[in-house]
Amino acid sequence: MLKRSALWQKQRQIALIALPMVLSNLCVPLLGLVDTAVVGHLPEPHYLGGVALGGSIISLLYFLLGFLRMSTTGLTAQAYGRGGDAATVPGLQQGILLALLLSALLLLLQWPVITLSFYFSDASTAVLQQTELYFSVRIWSAPATLVNLVLMGWFLGRQNARAPMWLLLFGNAVNIILDLLFVLVLGWYTAGVAAASVIADYATLALGLYLLRQSAGYDIFKQLRQLKLNLSSALPLLSLNRDIFLRSLCLQAVFVFIAFQGAAFGDDTLAANAVLLGFLMLVSYALDGLAYAAESLVGNAIGSRNNADLNIFLSLLSCWCLLLSVLFSLGYANFGVQLVALLTSIDTVQQEAARYLPWMIVIPLIASWAFLLDGIFIGATQGALLRNSMFIALLGFAGCFWLLQQHENHALWAAMTLFMALRAGTLAYHLYRGKLKQAIHAEK
Repeated sequence: MLKRSALWQKQRQIALIALPMVLSNLCVPLLGLVDTAVVGHLPEPHYLGGVALGGSIISLLYFLLGFLRMSTTGLTAQAYGRGGDAATVPGLQQGILLALLLSALLLLLQWPVITLSFYFSDASTAVLQQTELYFSVRIWSAPATLVNLVLMGWFLGRQNARAPMWLLLFGNAVNIILDLLFVLVLGWYTAGVAAASVIADYATLALGLYLLRQSAGYDIFKQLRQLKLNLSSALPLLSLNRDIFLRSLCLQAVFVFIAFQGAAFGDDTLAANAVLLGFLMLVSYALDGLAYAAESLVGNAIGSRNNADLNIFLSLLSCWCLLLSVLFSLGYANFGVQLVALLTSIDTVQQEAARYLPWMIVIPLIASWAFLLDGIFIGATQGALLRNSMFIALLGFAGCFWLLQQHENHALWAAMTLFMALRAGTLAYHLYRGKLKQAIHAEK
């Protein structure tokens, strides 16, 4: 039986990664609220519309490229467990080079991207003009943003959650300060909001490179000549990134469908769904911290071929997941109506949200496991399983909505519940079948 002190040490390892990441994740919606508040006080509504639409396009692009952080975390954690500090440097170099290549591609394709986005938008000419202005400025943050993803993944893979926390807190603080300066003081309006984000991203990159040098003695400027993409050594990174990209594409497709289909059910339903999706995002922000811990600790255990540590971490992470899912479910059951009232004062939207609130009591009990298992299998670098699980879940989502579509928005939330259940269920099945133990035995 594991000694109490050893068990406490494992709990501490989880907390040292999970808690800083939960804290820093809470800054993400805060920045969005500040952007909305700053632009929302400008003289014309098309400024807010342009920033919202332009921000959505940029967010979609960066979300789809989020595999840079996830794959770097998993591969770094395994390399760290297998060979210590030195073993993680090649993966860092490959990740940075891939981030720079992808950012160059985004900059080259910016005109086709914005043109295609406008093709699917029915926004007014004034809004589209502001959207183009925002996008044309903000896209230049791509090199910094993508390299930052690699740096955060690398720090997490080495079980250093403080560095990513400081990067997120610092970047959001700089962004908020520059928002206020550029928009309210200098009067740059839409361009000011975009420029604030670009400068904040490069300031965050500067801090990340400083922390990289301080914590690992690695100076990227002295190592630029070593940034070569060796296809044979980079194959695991490229393969994992491909699978996680496809996974993210399926996930984004579900949320886009919910937004568009909700709009078809009426403005009040669209607004109510936005409020309830905010509830789901709260669950995601909390469980992401646990998932980050899973990525790092599971990857490290696999890299060091330590089956005992792997089993302990899986058990402890599962206990935390169960506790958090129950707390969220009870919270929404007892205070959901009050939370809806805090987010919207429109009576019809409150009434509509109340109709579908029971779904938010059920979904956290299911979605929490999907979020945690994602982290576990990212740490195990099992990209193909993650991809296939998401494909199955997407098919289930589509089939469920098609069968129940006469129930309109209830069908949408039933499909979302099944989507989360299939994500969790398929990954749990692979966990039960011993896929992680196979990954340990495959380590050389």
